[in-house]
Amino acid sequence: HGKAKTCRKREDMLCPLIVIFFVQSIEWTRSQKTLSLQTGASVTVPCHYDLKYIQHKKYWCYDASSAYNYCRILAYANTTQEKVTVSDNPAQSLFTVSMRDLQKENSGAYWCAVEIGGRYEADVIEQLYLRVDSDPAVSVLESRVSGEEGSSVSVQCLYSAAYKKEVKKWCRSIDWTCYTVGRTNTSQNSAVQISDGGEGSFMVEMTGLKQTDAGWYWCSAGYLQVPVHLIISGSATRKITK
Repeated sequence: HGKAKTCRKREDMLCPLIVIFFVQSIEWTRSQKTLSLQTGASVTVPCHYDLKYIQHKKYWCYDASSAYNYCRILAYANTTQEKVTVSDNPAQSLFTVSMRDLQKENSGAYWCAVEIGGRYEADVIEQLYLRVDSDPAVSVLESRVSGEEGSSVSVQCLYSAAYKKEVKKWCRSIDWTCYTVGRTNTSQNSAVQISDGGEGSFMVEMTGLKQTDAGWYWCSAGYLQVPVHLIISGSATRKITK
């Protein structure tokens, strides 16, 4: 039922030129993501955009053959179409895509996209792959975690035996800053420590939480990722003094 994004939107003679310009004008530069998801589950995917695009339309697009020019727009921001809801949050220059009751046939290529609207201007996009399985290779116990400012949180990321030797990472979605096993970083936000016992899961510990730690992260093993939303509330001490 979605709207197809094809060369037929413009004059046919312009299609070759537009395709070439499209390839050269993609503004997202972060690594391509492949999401590992379970059949029957739901997922919320974060899509970041530049502040200059706050007034532009955002949409979620799908094509089984990984061809953006022919992808089908499943939903625009602040609408729900069948199993897909897209919600824009301009204050965070972010929109999220929620998909419910995922099935194996939902596997494939998707795009977070911002509609630019110019005749010769390509839309701003980021491509993601969704891989839906009954027994996903990578998953998390909780996709939404919360903690108080100054305290700590733990996230357990699960992986199958095939990913035992793959690199494990905890990555911040907004800037794709990643932390690896054994590494502690306290330069900007909280301290992050990752431990992997090699028994099918690795633990992410974030201590000394700050409000700036709130947001979206990715549990990653090899090339597979799972999104996790971290919510930070005010500290207990602050609540008492108010």
